Amino acid sequence: MNNLTSPDRSQVAGALFGVAVGDALGVPVEFLDRQYLDRNPVTGMQGYGTWNQPPGTWSDDSSMTFCLAEELSRTSPDPDHLGSLFLRWYRDAWWTAHDQVFDIGGTTREALHRLEQGISAISSGPSGERQNGNGALMRILPLVFHLADDPDETERWQITCRTAGITHGHIRSHLACHIYLEMARQILEGHSLMNAYIRICHTIPNFCSTAGIPIDECDHYSRMLDGNLQSGDRDDIRGSGYVVQSLEAALWCLLATSSYADAVLMAVNLGEDTDTTAAVCGGLAGLHYGVDSIPTAWRKNLAKANQIEELSRRLQHRYDTTG
Repeated sequence: MNNLTSPDRSQVAGALFGVAVGDALGVPVEFLDRQYLDRNPVTGMQGYGTWNQPPGTWSDDSSMTFCLAEELSRTSPDPDHLGSLFLRWYRDAWWTAHDQVFDIGGTTREALHRLEQGISAISSGPSGERQNGNGALMRILPLVFHLADDPDETERWQITCRTAGITHGHIRSHLACHIYLEMARQILEGHSLMNAYIRICHTIPNFCSTAGIPIDECDHYSRMLDGNLQSGDRDDIRGSGYVVQSLEAALWCLLATSSYADAVLMAVNLGEDTDTTAAVCGGLAGLHYGVDSIPTAWRKNLAKANQIEELSRRLQHRYDTTG
C-alpha cells in the first residue's frame, strides 16, 4: 500500500459512525411501510418500536461492519479469519450494541452455520439467485480503506468478492458491493458526490464488459448507473432488502440531499428495510461529509460510541502507518 489516499480521522470515523447512526435511526421502524412513515416520519433518534430496543441501538449491519473494521485494523482481509469474527458476533454477541444479537438475515445465518460445519469461507456464502439480500452490502464499507490505493480494478473486484462471499455467494451481491466500494473510493479521492457517481457510471459498465461479468447481471444495475439516478421519482425507489434495490435507494438518498442528516432520514422514511438502507447510505454520507457532520446528539446517544471511536482510531492508524 502506498498511502496516496490515506484516509483522515474524519473520514474513517465518519464511515463507521455513519453506518451505525443510520442503522440506529432505522432499527425502531424496520419493516414498517412507506405509507405509515409518511404519516409518522422519523425525524431523529428514537427507540423501542420493532425490536423493543432503547434509542441508539444498532443492529447486525453495524456489528458486521465493525467485525470487518477489526480485521482490517490488524491485517489484510482473510476470509476464514473474518468468518471467525462473524461467528464470534453471532454466537458470543461480540460487537453488539447491548450484548445480544437481535437481528440477522436468513442468508447470513445459513452461511455462518455452514462455516461452523467446517466449510471454507471462500464457499460458505449461499449462491442462489434468491439469496441476494443486502447482508454483504451492509457491512462492506471498511474494505474501501484497504482497496483505496490499489490501482488494479480487477484485483479490487477479487478482494471484494472474497470478502462479500463469506455470507453471499452470488455475483449480483458481489457486483453491488463493488459498485458501492468504487463510489466510496471516488469519494476518498476527493470527488463531489455527483462527480463520484458520474465517474462510476462510466467505469463500472466498462469493467463489467472487460471482466466478463454476465451481461444479464450487469443489466440489473443499468438504471442505477444511467447517470440520472438523482432525478428519479421517490415512487420508483424502494428501500427493500433486495441488494439491487437497497443500493439504488441508498445512492438515490445520498444524491438527492446535501447533508448527512437529510440523507439518512430520507433513507429511513422510505420504509421496509429501514436500518440497512440508512446504514448503507449513512456510511457513504459519513465518509463524504465527515464525522462532525453527524448530529452530535445522535453520536452521543449511540450505543458503545466510545468503543466505535476507538476502533476508528485503530483503523485509521493502520492505514496511516502501513507502507
